[in-house]
Amino acid sequence: MRQKSRGRGSFEQQREDSKSAETVSFSPSTQTKDTLCELRQAASTDFPSQLVMEFIEHILSIASAIHTLVENVKANKKRSRRVNARVTALVELVASIKKRDTVQASADVGKALEELYITLQSAQKLIEKYTSANLLERILKSSSHGDEFNSVNERLNDAFQRLSVALQLEHGDALYRVFEQTSRVEADEMDGKEDDAELKELLRDHMKSQEDKMEALRKDVGKIVELLDKPSMTNVDIRMIKPAELEYELPKKPLMVTSTSELYKGKYNGFTVAIKRYTEPVKASPSQVRSVFNKEVETMRRFESPNILRMFGICVQDEEGPNTQFLIIMEYCEKGSLREVLDSVSKLSWTKKVRMCLDAAQGIYRLHQTEEKSKVHGCINSSKFLVAEGYRVKLAGFELAQTETSLRKQTKPNKSEIGSLCYSSPQTLKNINHYNKECEMYSFGIVLWEIATRKRPFHGFSDAVIYQKVYEEKFKEPLPDDCPWQLADLINACRDYDSFQRPSAGVMLDKLRSLLTQMEAE
Repeated sequence: MRQKSRGRGSFEQQREDSKSAETVSFSPSTQTKDTLCELRQAASTDFPSQLVMEFIEHILSIASAIHTLVENVKANKKRSRRVNARVTALVELVASIKKRDTVQASADVGKALEELYITLQSAQKLIEKYTSANLLERILKSSSHGDEFNSVNERLNDAFQRLSVALQLEHGDALYRVFEQTSRVEADEMDGKEDDAELKELLRDHMKSQEDKMEALRKDVGKIVELLDKPSMTNVDIRMIKPAELEYELPKKPLMVTSTSELYKGKYNGFTVAIKRYTEPVKASPSQVRSVFNKEVETMRRFESPNILRMFGICVQDEEGPNTQFLIIMEYCEKGSLREVLDSVSKLSWTKKVRMCLDAAQGIYRLHQTEEKSKVHGCINSSKFLVAEGYRVKLAGFELAQTETSLRKQTKPNKSEIGSLCYSSPQTLKNINHYNKECEMYSFGIVLWEIATRKRPFHGFSDAVIYQKVYEEKFKEPLPDDCPWQLADLINACRDYDSFQRPSAGVMLDKLRSLLTQMEAE
């Protein structure tokens, strides 16, 4: 049986058990953990000055540890220093609370400090990866360091925005320039290019010094350099695509056929893509479809992420002829839906499962936390996530939704899909019109349960039984005994009956990243 006595909140203790002499690490005391517990219990009221001061001191301590770590990084130096600069700016904001006449804080300030503390832990673990002696070996196993730094920087920006609002900081404040979106994105891109160039040199030097392992290393390093040089999908505009720009895999055999469309594999602009061809007559004219498409493109640009299915655009064939055809071109995910992968015989270790959970959380986070205007997906389930090469998970199911609606007829639901009631929170079961981010995090918790168990949720249960189990009995389907306790705690938190207790997508992201880093180091 899983030893639950280790309990929630033991991430810090795990890091203390595993830290090495090479790594500077901050490990909070038992008093810190008690403070966290008290803070959560007090979340609906003002926070006493003692709690606020203790939280501030612990945040300052871990920020100091990050500063020391940055001095010892061996790769991604620019990215690490940029994280440190933003942490320093946040420290200045946190320290300003101490200088006030009173440190009595609102629930918003307390919650913001709590999430900042979790984010700083995640940032510390990420930077620790690049101070270790076996640095190059770690890099060869994971090529996603750029995305990891981008994610941490986004969380730091979220923390600043939340604290500044809670503290009623003026927008003219100098600290705002550190987190201003345009300059922040430009600085991150420049850091990434410089770090990647330095990384290539490190990899080449390492290859020369390992003559006895040259052949094996050349293959691994070649893959990394290829990934670094490979153009990013996000650099390709979403637009109207000419038929001549598409190449089909021959023979033209559809990968999937539905009552209204066919899905083909092809090439566009150097990328492998999936091409959806609508086979039913379309009532909308090409000009009407273009109008809807152009409006949706601006929305899609706000939600670009490595973990959200990339849309390249639409294509109109034989526009002036009697049989006009419409195509939607999107990123190709070779393994199909997450549900299909979980139903397959492929082996999935717990480390791989946690990586898949983290990828899925990245997609949810991008929707929930986008700066200009966040949104909810509205229909989270395991069929809405697709799995690409390397078991990388991507959120789908909302891209160009209005455009696609204009291209297809209403069809009957697919009976093979899992019923939506399996993913409905207690609040939605009570009131079908009630849906928000907290409800979506419950649905996401069911998807994480599916990854952990590979089972279908509430399999064989009728809608009436699901309602009774979830809403009336507060029932949660059990997790496997060998499920890592940290992952089990997160999944159960998402499925909590009380929506207030469910973590945000950002907190899930930080916790899962910390867990994955810990598991990969073991």
